[in-house]
Order: sequence, then C-alpha cells, then structure tokens
Amino acid sequence: MKIVALGGAGAMGRRAVIDLAAKDTVEKILIADYNLEAAEKLASELGEKCRAVKVDANDHVSLVETVKGYDVALGTIGPFYKYEGKVAKACIEAGVNYVSICDDYDAAMEFMALDEEAKKAGVTAITGVGWTPGITNVFARLAASELDEVDEIATSWGCHASDTEGKAVVLHYVHAVTGMIPSYIDGRITWIEAGSGLEKIKFPEPLGSMNVFHAGHPEPVTIPKYINARTVTLKGGLKEAALVGLANLLVGLKLTDTVRKKDVIGGIFNRILPYLENIGKPPETCSACRTDVTGKKDGKWQHIAYGAAAHMDLLTGMPASIAVQMIGEGLITEKGALAPEGCIPPEEFLRRLAAGGVRIYRGQEMTEPLEI
Repeated sequence: MKIVALGGAGAMGRRAVIDLAAKDTVEKILIADYNLEAAEKLASELGEKCRAVKVDANDHVSLVETVKGYDVALGTIGPFYKYEGKVAKACIEAGVNYVSICDDYDAAMEFMALDEEAKKAGVTAITGVGWTPGITNVFARLAASELDEVDEIATSWGCHASDTEGKAVVLHYVHAVTGMIPSYIDGRITWIEAGSGLEKIKFPEPLGSMNVFHAGHPEPVTIPKYINARTVTLKGGLKEAALVGLANLLVGLKLTDTVRKKDVIGGIFNRILPYLENIGKPPETCSACRTDVTGKKDGKWQHIAYGAAAHMDLLTGMPASIAVQMIGEGLITEKGALAPEGCIPPEEFLRRLAAGGVRIYRGQEMTEPLEI
C-alpha cells in the first residue's frame, strides 16, 4: 500500500505517519507538508520507506498531482474549516481514497455534500477519523448496535491544553466556541449558542470530572445520517478554567467572528500558550472522550457509555492510521463521502486502537476497561 500523508509532519499527522511506517503492509509513504524542513526531518527519521515533498493545499492543480497514483491519502491539514473541502475535492478528482481527522462542523457539512462525486469516482472518502470525531462516532455505532431503539447520543471531549501543540489545534478550539453551532435536537439540526449547556462530565483519569459545554463539531452533523436517534449532541472543554474564560472573553468581544480574526487570535495564543499552560500544569497531561447512548433493549431503558483516554496525538493519529490500513486491507469498501460511524467495523477498530496504546473504558464511571 502506498500512502500520501498530507500535513504528515504536523502535530497530529506525524503520529499517524509513524504508526503507518511501522506496518509491513505499507510500502511507501510520501510526507507532503507545507513545512518541507519538518517533513524531510521526519522522513529521514523513519527511513527509506518515506520521502518528503512540499505541498500547498491552496494550489489545487499541484495538490491533485501530488496525490495521484497513491492508494490512500491521509488528510491532517488544518484548520479544517479552511482546508477539508479543498483537500477532499483534490483527492476525489485524482481518484485516490481519502481519510481525514477533520473536526470542524462546517467542513464536515461541505465534505458530506461530495458523496455523489466520490461515488462516481469510485473513491472511499472518510472524514473525521480522529479522537473526536472518530472514536466518539465508533462508540456511538457500537452502543447503538446493542439497543433495539436509540433515543439520545451524547458525545463529549475534554483535555489539558498542554497535551498538544500546533496552531491548527488552537484555531479549531476558537472556531468551535464561536457563534451559533449545529446540534441535532428532537429530530432536526438546531443552531444553538456555542458555550451554552454547561455540564460536568466524568472522563477517565487522569482527566477526571470537568466542565464541558456545547461546541461546534461534526458529530451532530454526521451521526444522524447513519443512526436513527432523536438527539445527538457534542460538548467539550479544557481542564484549565482560566483558558476557557480567556477564550470566552475573546469570543464575547467579537474578536473571533471572522476567519481573519481567528488567524490573528490563533497566532497570539500560540505565542502565549506555553506560558499559560505551565501555570498549574499537572504531572500528567491527558485528553479523553466519551459517548453516552440511551435507548431501549427488550422494552427497557438502558444507558451505555464508552470512553477513551491517551495523549491527544495518539488519540487522533492512531484512528486515522487504522482507517487507512482498513481501506488498504479491504475491510472498508464502501464508496462515497462517509463518516466513521457509517463504514468502520467497531470491534476491530477498537481492538487495534487498544493494541496501539489507547485506554478504552465501558461504564458510566469510566473505570472499567473494555475487553475486546
């Protein structure tokens, strides 16, 4: 299998590339990144299986030529509200299968509209195969399969801000907490205020219990297309209350309501974040997610909960690597613009995820390891 890793030298992409490079089924990896120096450094570290090239996601013709001839393109170029549509269209035009870690709701909407185009091209394109969306969606599919009827699917994420790095991550967070965002409530997409619905959620340790709120994410956009549920929500948050407050202040001052403003704020955050993160930094940082599904089995109400925890790069990069491998192995064959809950075999996906070092739990207390 030959893979082109778009944005493969970035904070999330490199983790997937490292995992793929270790697989015997992978013959060649082209690390295509705007930061050529970082791509070349990673390629040299991983050996002769890998080589590097510079790529600009804004150059459509060059992007199409870069991905042509590869079996699967891995998409980790963010922020996705700027690049997911561009990259997916280029891969579909080139006739190359595509797996991304897209985590922006509007980008997911744009991506799902490419379904007919992808089918005509004979391409398997899967958006949002990361931490959240990704693991959360597969949890939803698994829990739904255990019930006769699904009522509500509540997905959530939490993390220490210092558990990752990279401008795209900061821009995603700012985007997710700005303005009106989509949620799926009582059978339809409803636009609600980002930051509303404050709730305390228990994640696996060392993250533990923390406050989360409605944030802009793809889960409410894609899950209802595959699972018949009355309500699908997504809530997220940072463990550091001071950073949450700062972000809310910037949103309230309307300093994040355009793409240009987000770029400026993202640049400022990336300069000051290393200092802010070190204030009260825990001994061990962590990111986590959970999916709670309520519904009926044999006429009785049930509440099923799954959760996962690890460092953010592993939580995000490993799922994408697994999905790329599954396409190459013929375990995923459906064509079109897809989401994880619509095409990924849950048990095998989670088995590989656990083998790769992600801690997976079942039960509302998030303390019982899932046996797969």
